[in-house]
Amino acid sequence: MDLRYTEEELAFRDTIRRFFREEIPAEIRKKGAEGHHATREEMVRCQQIMNKHGYAVTNWPVEWGGRDWTPLQRYIFGEEVLLHDVPAPLPFNTAMVGPVIAHFGTDAQKKHFLPRCANLDDWWCQGFSEPGSGSDLASLKTKAVRDGDEWVINGQKTWTTLAQYADWCFVLARTNPEARKPQEGISFILVPMTSKGITVRPIQLVDGGHEVNEVFFDDVRVPVENLVGTENRGWDCAKFLLANERSNIARVGTSKARLRRLRDLAKTVPANGGYMWDSESFRYKVAAVEVELKALEMTQLRVIANERARGGMPDPASSILKIKGSEIQQRTTELALELAGPFALPYHDLEDDVPDGANDLPDGFGWADTAAPTYFNYRKVSIYGGSNEIQRNIIAKMVLGF
Repeated sequence: MDLRYTEEELAFRDTIRRFFREEIPAEIRKKGAEGHHATREEMVRCQQIMNKHGYAVTNWPVEWGGRDWTPLQRYIFGEEVLLHDVPAPLPFNTAMVGPVIAHFGTDAQKKHFLPRCANLDDWWCQGFSEPGSGSDLASLKTKAVRDGDEWVINGQKTWTTLAQYADWCFVLARTNPEARKPQEGISFILVPMTSKGITVRPIQLVDGGHEVNEVFFDDVRVPVENLVGTENRGWDCAKFLLANERSNIARVGTSKARLRRLRDLAKTVPANGGYMWDSESFRYKVAAVEVELKALEMTQLRVIANERARGGMPDPASSILKIKGSEIQQRTTELALELAGPFALPYHDLEDDVPDGANDLPDGFGWADTAAPTYFNYRKVSIYGGSNEIQRNIIAKMVLGF
């Protein structure tokens, strides 16, 4: 595949780059470049700026705010978001529940939810994983029982990312416990997080952050019209959603930006009388990841083109993107940790009798503060969205035909 851009595509890229430089606040982009997370308010602000200019939900149908872009234009836009350290539109809204509602939802659901999803007026979270039902998601035990005009939901979800901010949750719940196959008795239901009976408990991560939560449902009642698609056919919605999520997990732009920053930083980190970039071994490691990243980029472009040919339906080959993309992201965090060396240690946690100034990082090494937390946090990317082991099974069955 020829990856050289045409003059029109280069002009399109320049337009996107100019938009990010001129419209997205520089202080927010700087924060992302230094490895720090945007706040809820900063994420809402950025997505609303993008939505105002028609850039928040470019992957949606045109009638609901999407853009009739070519697969390569979509790829360029997504890459530039990451390369410019812009907080991406909230994926739970734009890449998960939004496309599901646009594809499976009723007209009333589309009219009510999609504009609010696009503008981040509603913050969504994902109610899929449960204790004991992560990679084997079809074994989930959360139940929804029909009671007149309402669903009554009981159960527990876990690893629910940013549920502490959420206004709504899209929930997979078992609605037919007698189904012949477990996948055939599951429904996709939209649940307000303000509903009586919902409890959100934070899970403290190894990097010290509060990113994920446990969510408990105790006799939570929601209207029957909050069902998306057909009752007991929610697995169709889940497969559609997860295939989109796996494509996004590849994050080629994120890895490109990290490698670019690693090369720059390596030229400033002292080592053996010179700098880390003088080390042939370190340069080899960076080059090896860059080769794999270029192969991933070509694969992603092929998958995007195939999905267009399939009428927008996700390509099962997206599992390949998920596997390789997550491995490359983890490898870049390992290289950053190697580059930081002892400066990645949590100096602020040392004993009180450490001499004054010993906790201070040298000038220009502020980036090292985030190297270890980011490394530990990114151990998860080979698990969420369907573990890489499960993705290999999907590839064997759906791609290779075994």
